[in-house]
Amino acid sequence: MVVGLPMQPSIQIGGDQGAPRLIRGVGLGSATALNMIDMIGVGPFITIPLIVGAMGGPQAMLGWVLGALFAVCDGLVWAELGAAMPGSGGSYGYLKEIYGANKLGRLVSFLFIWQLSFSAPLSIASGSIGLASYASYFLPGLEHRYAARDWSLQIPVLGNLQLHWLVSGGSFVAMGVVAFAAFLLYRKITSIGWMSKLMLLGVMGTIGWIIFAGLTHFNAAQAFSFPPGAFKLSRGFFLGLGSAMLIATYDYWGYYNVSFLGDEVKEPGRTIPRALLLSILLVAGLYMVMNLCILAVVPWQEITHASESKYLVSVFMERIYGPWAAKLMTGLVIWTAFASVFALMLGYSRVPYAAAVDGNYFRAFARVHARHRFPYVSLLALAGVAALFCFFSLADVIAALVVIRITLQFLMQAIGLIVLRIRQPDLPRPFHMWLYPVPALLASAGFVFVVISRTNSMVQVRYALAILITGLAIYMVRAWRTQHWPFGNVAAPVLPEVGGN
Repeated sequence: MVVGLPMQPSIQIGGDQGAPRLIRGVGLGSATALNMIDMIGVGPFITIPLIVGAMGGPQAMLGWVLGALFAVCDGLVWAELGAAMPGSGGSYGYLKEIYGANKLGRLVSFLFIWQLSFSAPLSIASGSIGLASYASYFLPGLEHRYAARDWSLQIPVLGNLQLHWLVSGGSFVAMGVVAFAAFLLYRKITSIGWMSKLMLLGVMGTIGWIIFAGLTHFNAAQAFSFPPGAFKLSRGFFLGLGSAMLIATYDYWGYYNVSFLGDEVKEPGRTIPRALLLSILLVAGLYMVMNLCILAVVPWQEITHASESKYLVSVFMERIYGPWAAKLMTGLVIWTAFASVFALMLGYSRVPYAAAVDGNYFRAFARVHARHRFPYVSLLALAGVAALFCFFSLADVIAALVVIRITLQFLMQAIGLIVLRIRQPDLPRPFHMWLYPVPALLASAGFVFVVISRTNSMVQVRYALAILITGLAIYMVRAWRTQHWPFGNVAAPVLPEVGGN
């Protein structure tokens, strides 16, 4: 329920009145568009073979359905926190306020920024790698591998950390995508709104064409050709469901993008919750219909085994209309993938900036472009790390991204909403979670299920633990040197925004 209460920004931006300020120029339409292009991206086009293979048949739709319910539950967490504490940085400000700004919250918010240093570039890289994969439909030579290596490191207690990296023509295409997105974002926020809407138009056109083609050539017997024992509640079924939900979680993520732009959103107490929930409902409906249409045209047995499955929707269109449609669809998917990279980089570039302004990250990240008024150092640093991650395989990037972010951000935030209700019952909340606290509890349970109910789940859990341990060590050294919690009670300084070129 939305009510007209005053806002309580979690982060005070800048103490120098002469410094450049961020602009509140993002309305409901632009906010919803940014969320949707972030959510859709290339994910559903490249992960359909993965999710169908995980479940072993059309029952993979269950992963999409549960993933949508899961997204709504977590979206309600973001909606309440985003409306109550609108500010650049999103989770950084929420976690700090929930657990105490100069106490445990300082550590928790630092750990969030630390994991984001890995997970945000991984997220951007996943979209770029997916785009490069579809580009290989036009240029098969991009698939040629020049080098590939498996790297492992035995660490006491944690066990064996494994990493696979490769160098191909597609790796360099993906890096170019990252660089071009950074170029387009290197400008004033008000110049970006029309870009997001234009990109969303391409995204919706792509999905709309897939749905139209599928519905007009719908083979119900094929779409629902479940294998024997498809819904038998065995250990294999739940392991498959866990893997499918991990992939669906990745595909739905992005509904919270507007929360990272809180200082640039018009009427954030109303706009943020509406954009969050509207984008989840719209995208969930599109995903389910689109995937069902594809299963009705391309047999699921081919989806899980054919070498062309990496550009499945191109094959889908070729089956219906011929090669010309496959080529046009491939171009549209590339457009959609780039739109996602664009939205991801825009949202995440504001998070290190917010932490730096708050005195809890490197001061250089607080720099705001003097003319265009955006955090240009944060944007460029994020793009640089994402470009390096383009040398990893897509499956590894997705699994690592989801597990790291769940364990070091989403779980702490879902539980934290309940903690904040107890600690600060009188905090003005323009939006109240529906059926509180049920969605927060369901989101927490779903996160745990996704992390542990998969084959070889400990591989990514070890990554998360390694990031957690190194983050704790770095924080403790910094806190000891500056006498912050737990070594002292020095209040965190709020740095002025630093102008730039």
